[in-house]
Amino acid sequence: MRVTMRVDGAEVAADVDRPGESLLSTLRDRLGLTGAKNACEQGECGSCTVLLDGDPVCACLVATAQCEGREVQTVVGAVPRPVRDAFVQRGAVQCGFCTPGLLVAVADLLRREPDPADARIREALAGNLCRCTGYEKIIDAVHTAAATMAGDRP
Repeated sequence: MRVTMRVDGAEVAADVDRPGESLLSTLRDRLGLTGAKNACEQGECGSCTVLLDGDPVCACLVATAQCEGREVQTVVGAVPRPVRDAFVQRGAVQCGFCTPGLLVAVADLLRREPDPADARIREALAGNLCRCTGYEKIIDAVHTAAATMAGDRP
């Protein structure tokens, strides 16, 4: 079956030979887009988080067949530069395995809520596991990105 979708702004088509093939597998193995990481394949870690029609989802839990005609944004297309820069600046990137999913979740949070409190940040990141940072540096990065992005607004 051929599935056509928009990924990071570009129209793409993938030939999927298994009806239940995950969006994560299609992105990585068929389209060569390796930003979303393959860690648990059970929707528990958040490393494969992408935006599907603007909503965060674990790509490992979404069948590619469900994406026909839909908009997918990976870490490449979903995350503004201030968010990426803040993660580096605040030391929120360590081993890097969880980073793409965290970046997508943070970008989504800041799009919905430009100046979130710590409790709201923790809630938004609850589906993303990080073994290295202890989350404090990530929360600092969210505040830094929010402040930078607020400075960009009129």
